[in-house]
Amino acid sequence: MSSVLLGYDYGIMTGAAICIKDDLHITDTQVEFLVGTLSFYSLIGSAAAGRTSDWIGRRYTIVFAAVIFFIGALMMSLAINYAFLMAGRFVAGIGVGYALMIAPVYTAEVSSASCRGLLTSLPEVFINFGLLLGYVSSYAFSRLPLNLSWRFMFGVGAIPSVLLGVCVLAMPESPRWLVMQGRLGDAKRVLEKTSDSEEEAQLRLADIKEAAMIPPECNDEIVTVSKQSHGEGVWRELLLHPTPSVRRVLIAGVGIQFFQAATGVSPVVLYSPRIFEKAGITSINKKLAATVAVGFVKMIFVLVATLFLDKVGRRPLLLSSVGGMIISLLGLGFGLRIVDTHPDEKIVWAMALCITTVLSNVAFFAIGLGPVTWVYNSEIFPLRLRAQGASIGVAVNLVTGGIISMTFISLYNAITISGTFFLFAGVAIVAWIFFFTFLPETHGKTLEEMEELFGKFNWRDSINRKGNNEGKQATATTNGDVQLGTKGVMVELS
Repeated sequence: MSSVLLGYDYGIMTGAAICIKDDLHITDTQVEFLVGTLSFYSLIGSAAAGRTSDWIGRRYTIVFAAVIFFIGALMMSLAINYAFLMAGRFVAGIGVGYALMIAPVYTAEVSSASCRGLLTSLPEVFINFGLLLGYVSSYAFSRLPLNLSWRFMFGVGAIPSVLLGVCVLAMPESPRWLVMQGRLGDAKRVLEKTSDSEEEAQLRLADIKEAAMIPPECNDEIVTVSKQSHGEGVWRELLLHPTPSVRRVLIAGVGIQFFQAATGVSPVVLYSPRIFEKAGITSINKKLAATVAVGFVKMIFVLVATLFLDKVGRRPLLLSSVGGMIISLLGLGFGLRIVDTHPDEKIVWAMALCITTVLSNVAFFAIGLGPVTWVYNSEIFPLRLRAQGASIGVAVNLVTGGIISMTFISLYNAITISGTFFLFAGVAIVAWIFFFTFLPETHGKTLEEMEELFGKFNWRDSINRKGNNEGKQATATTNGDVQLGTKGVMVELS
């Protein structure tokens, strides 16, 4: 539900912006500001969500986010002028930022390692579902009178926030947050309900206690935890004095979030009618149909990705996804270049190439870079740094996406639209190199093992992994991993 809020808010603007411009008589610059500022408003909520979730818990932070978005949606639907509309956009953006950061963290902390990849990839699934709902709603409500159409578009967006706030109250609190508060008894009961076996629940509890610096022999219902476990000094440890492994985790989290936004998927989502127009499609109905097709393609392929995250692993999906995006962006740039250089001719093959590469670009994004980014960012940070670390990554994503969305039209006016997508292709090439050399495979690892994993990762090991540990005795487990008896570390076999 939290992801549907974000996706719907993006998708609905494709139609709402047209109606708002005619109804409120605003300029193109004001429209660009209305469309592109959501990411910057979301940044405030994302930045505050980490500390808020450490204070009141992951679950109540999601409820808080739902209330904020509900208020923002009502303000937008009842706006009487542009200023009031922007105020509602600001409030809703804060709610989106809260939900976008805390929902994947909550999911990662509740789920067991066997299904964490599937569950933490669901935000990307439902972002695309919300996006598709936004496209369809904008088309359906555009048939209403002008002064009602965009108000209904925004008002309907309040429904998921109500469902979110009510449903979350029936869900358990994060066991990791409960341990950080010293509530071992409550954490144990949650783990018993969310683990695959009682033995796994005990192992997860032991790992969380170790990460929270609670003695293993301490099994009271409620214990006293150090101030450090409540978040004191987290920012100092994360940014000012990080260990080598924490620094590597931070760079990985920030890097993957930056490149997800910098490879140009936001302009394709927000400005796809303009892109199709530049490709030579002049009919409004055909442009809307092509835009809806973008939503369907993203939705289908992100569902495919959820089936492979816990089978194939993060790195193979990520690298193949970005590789496909590079080819698609180069093809799109080439097709747009052909159309630009023949303005008086209708070159059918170039138009077909543009449409095909737009769809293939979002398909490759949806099958890897889209869902893997949220999975990776929510699982790699150590427990004591997870909320704040994840919020930094989300903030980088929002700022980068916001800048690109607000400057896309100016950029393609300056260097042509084909040059813009060639630029995005160059960024994607840099992203592929970064992912290949810097990001280890996290599939099959518990959340408590991530810091050690990043401290030892070497990209050459990802090519030629031998699956041994210098003669240490190992015991094979049923899922194809090896558990080292000396440290209890799971080493995935090649």
